[in-house]
Amino acid sequence: MIAYSDATDRFDMDRIHAWLASSYWSPGIAREAVERQFAGSHNLGAFHRDKGQVGYARVVSDKASFAWIADVIVDPDARGEGVGRGLVGWFLEHPDYATVRRFALVTADAHGVYAGVGFHAPLRPERYMERLSPEFARQISVGMPEPRS
Repeated sequence: MIAYSDATDRFDMDRIHAWLASSYWSPGIAREAVERQFAGSHNLGAFHRDKGQVGYARVVSDKASFAWIADVIVDPDARGEGVGRGLVGWFLEHPDYATVRRFALVTADAHGVYAGVGFHAPLRPERYMERLSPEFARQISVGMPEPRS
């Protein structure tokens, strides 16, 4: 049985840091950076009665019109059990985000998970832009084509 909680005293920061530092989107991230992200976000954990924390996600939002879901991660031993979808769904149903018109996230490999809770490719991708730090751009562009101008 999985329980979801945003009570910050329940979070296992060592585990969260280890998960994120080994992820494809934040490889080698410093513990201090994870702590700053945590401090500036609405955090959610997935907790198994016997195994402790098995998942994590966070949201950055103005709680009026926009919310960015980030760092959805599930322990390898708990994958395939709906934990990721549960984490995202918890935020989508939370009263703090009832007026949010646009939830956004980025994924390389979990499109089906998020499609199951209503996410889809941007309707107008030509309007979306991003600015990456040079270091992060180098990290994520290995093996990717050069960006178009």
